[in-house]
Amino acid sequence: MGSKAASGAKAIAFVASNVEAAQEARSALAARHGDVPVEAAEVIVALGGDGFMLQTLHATQALDVPVYGMNRGTVGFLMNAYAEEDLPERLDMAQEEILNPLFMRATTVSGSVHEALAINEVSLLRQGPQAARLRISVDGRVRMEELVCDGALLSTPAGSTAYNYSAHGPILPIGSDVLALTAMAAFRPRRWRGALLPKTAKVRFEALNPAKRPVMADADAQSVRNVAVVDIRSEPAIRHRLLFDPGHGLEERLIREQFV
Repeated sequence: MGSKAASGAKAIAFVASNVEAAQEARSALAARHGDVPVEAAEVIVALGGDGFMLQTLHATQALDVPVYGMNRGTVGFLMNAYAEEDLPERLDMAQEEILNPLFMRATTVSGSVHEALAINEVSLLRQGPQAARLRISVDGRVRMEELVCDGALLSTPAGSTAYNYSAHGPILPIGSDVLALTAMAAFRPRRWRGALLPKTAKVRFEALNPAKRPVMADADAQSVRNVAVVDIRSEPAIRHRLLFDPGHGLEERLIREQFV
């Protein structure tokens, strides 16, 4: 955590969401600082909100190029404050933080297999009017025979302030090497609020009676319907490099979020 990006002028690629404010910002910044294709960039500047940042990280994960976000969206938890001036200096001073995504392998009732990566969380949600019934295993051992709920999710530290926090899950320090397993509107066991698992844990969700109680899986907005089994693990081979202004990195934001 906190290693400085290399100093000196950088070849910057600007990418922006489709909202007007982001597109206008991209035009202004490109005119001021120049612009190169993403494949030729030393740093990528993403303009938008957290959703667009996740899209950018997924789209550029094979490039091993750091991404510096500037908020032109709504929440901007993964973004820095927007300004047209001093961008080269801010990039020189930026601190880099590394995120590893979750790998999801979802098998549907019909037997088709879908794989996806999630930087924030993998969630299972009831697909119809009836509550989902899930069996939960960790590292091959059944830990909960039946969870009746609206859904459940496995969250990374980076995603712990997103959907996980809204479901009353814990906020995780960014360097904790821990995953949060959180229930959404658990009906049985009624008082169960989830578990903290080591980052190395392999988690399996099995949908019980999926014909009557269909379940969908979602990995950073990549959805798979009618799932029967969902296997999730951390993927350390993939490294997402995020840049933050000094004193405003993810670790500080996660701590600050707990005192508001």
